[in-house]
Amino acid sequence: MTIKSDRWIRRMAREHKMIEPFIDSQVRGSAISYGVSSYGYDIRVADEFKIFTNINNTVIDPKNFDPRSFVDVKTDVCIVPPNSFALARTIEYFRIPRDVLTICLGKSTYARCGIIVNVTPFEPEWEGTVTLEISNTTPLPAKIYANEGIAQVLFFQSDEPCEMSYADKKGKYQAQRGVTLPKI
Repeated sequence: MTIKSDRWIRRMAREHKMIEPFIDSQVRGSAISYGVSSYGYDIRVADEFKIFTNINNTVIDPKNFDPRSFVDVKTDVCIVPPNSFALARTIEYFRIPRDVLTICLGKSTYARCGIIVNVTPFEPEWEGTVTLEISNTTPLPAKIYANEGIAQVLFFQSDEPCEMSYADKKGKYQAQRGVTLPKI
C-alpha cells in the first residue's frame, strides 16, 4: 500500500469523479481549511445536523435505533451540547476505487478544542456522502462551522484490487446521501 499525493487525488477527482464537488486547492483564511492538501483531502461538513438529546429518555441501541434520540437542525453554526455529540454529513460525495482504502481523521483545529470527529474507513468501491460523528468532550458548548473543514481523508492504494469490495458485498451504507442512522 502507498499513500497517494495531491497529484493523484486531483487526477482521480477529474478522471473518475472520486470526490464531488472537488476543491482543487486548499482553502484557508478565515475558514477552517478544506480542499486538497499534500497527501489528502480536507472534507467539509454540511449544514444538516442531528444533535443528540435526552429529552425523550430513549436508549441508544445500534440494533434498534430510536430517531427520537436527536433533534434535526439546519444551520451555519451548530452548537453541540457539553459532553454530547451530533451526527452530520459531508458536502462531498465520494466514489472510492476498488484498489483504494481511505482513513479519515479529525482536524487538529477541532481536536485542540476537545472536539473529536469519528469516521470509519471508506472501503474499496464504497460511494456516498460520509456520515460524521462529532463529539464534544468538554464541559462547555462547542461550535461546529458548516461549509468548512472538519476532517482529512488519506488515500491508500494497494498493489492489487481487493477480492471482495463494499459494492460486491452490497454494503448497507452504499450510495448514502444525507445523515444516515445505524442499520443492521
